[in-house]
Amino acid sequence: MATQVIMPQMGESVVEGTVGKWLKQVGERVEQYEPLVEVETDKVTSEVTAATSGTLLKIYVAEGQTVAAGTLLAMIGEAGEIVPEAAAPEAAHAVSHSAVGETIPVPMSSPAPSSPENGKMGMHVTPVVARIAAEHGIDVNQVRGSGRDGRVTKKDIMAYIDGGDVQEAVAEPELAPWERPGSGDLFKPTDDLYKRMAPAPTPAAPRPAAPSAMPAPLSSQQPGEVVPLSAMRRRIAEHMVLSKLHTAPHVTTVFEADMSAVAAHRTANKAEFARRGVNLTFTAYFIAATAEALRRHPMVNSQWTDEGILLKPDVNIGMATALDEGLIVPVLKNVDDLSLMGIARQVNDLANRARAGQLKPDEVSGGTFTITNHGTSGSLFATPIINQPQTGILGVGAIQKRVVVLENDAIAVRPMVYISLTFDHRVLDGASADYFVADLVERLENWQ
Repeated sequence: MATQVIMPQMGESVVEGTVGKWLKQVGERVEQYEPLVEVETDKVTSEVTAATSGTLLKIYVAEGQTVAAGTLLAMIGEAGEIVPEAAAPEAAHAVSHSAVGETIPVPMSSPAPSSPENGKMGMHVTPVVARIAAEHGIDVNQVRGSGRDGRVTKKDIMAYIDGGDVQEAVAEPELAPWERPGSGDLFKPTDDLYKRMAPAPTPAAPRPAAPSAMPAPLSSQQPGEVVPLSAMRRRIAEHMVLSKLHTAPHVTTVFEADMSAVAAHRTANKAEFARRGVNLTFTAYFIAATAEALRRHPMVNSQWTDEGILLKPDVNIGMATALDEGLIVPVLKNVDDLSLMGIARQVNDLANRARAGQLKPDEVSGGTFTITNHGTSGSLFATPIINQPQTGILGVGAIQKRVVVLENDAIAVRPMVYISLTFDHRVLDGASADYFVADLVERLENWQ
């Protein structure tokens, strides 16, 4: 009997996906857990694996089409097996996509619906779990899953192999992408990078195009080489233009902080963190201090709406991260509830999975504030663009030793850093923004 390939729900807030590329064609042999199709969401691209072995009999959703979670994508079965020529209307309803056929090469894990009749056979496993299962000849159906809806995670299958619970030895990871020099405009975050604008409740006249924002295509007679725009680069451009020119009046304030206390604490505790498998970077300190400051200044952790200013109950801090193929903003959720160890551990985890292209859609959404560490490339300070629909973004420059004059007029050499806050002037005024940054700087300078 043929097995259905269903569009998985890629996250709690992700209810549809776009078929980016079919990795197998009709008539080709498919092995169980083998990547079958790439599915794009607003932020990442994921590989959906085959739930069973067989022949790809029929593809119902073409590349570039966007469909709801639960839609029938294809059928796998025995060669020659008869399957319906078309999916049921309610299962194959597709909507147009604004970037048809364009993909973002960031492979991801993809949960999918399961049913009592077929157990885990109807549930897609991540490529990592599939590879481990294939290497060890393990039937994933025999592994008890601890993930959502009984999904088998890497930890589950490793514990199954070892015959019990295991803890993997974690080597000290290399610096996170936001802690080391990288290419691209690191101070241009895109937490809501690809979110399509919801339709307005009432019809409104379209905004006039900004001539200087999106210039006309180059004439074929102009000299030089034209580098084609990737989907990610095009969407970054759209997001930045929307934020800067059409949404929020941007204002930037700049402070300077003495990092002596933080540097001393990091030196004293870095070895202990490393023994516990955590690389203690300056990023963790900036996030921890920012989270506390956001709790004390809730207007900074808010969103402008036409009905009023929406204060966000959770502190979810995104980190603008430059990757080879573009820019992404992983989000640390409820970060104000975490210790410095917990924050550093999450920074390490997000860094490793960002490099491997394994961030989940929910991990790059839901941010309430963003930090961009543009200092990794030597920049002293910058005026970053607000990551809509947030109210502010913090820019962290390079930490450099500089000669400073202390309160007693003594001259000393201290590790100093410029910290900038770009904020939405509809929500914050200069004084309220400065109070927030001053609070953050005080926490850094008096770190214990």
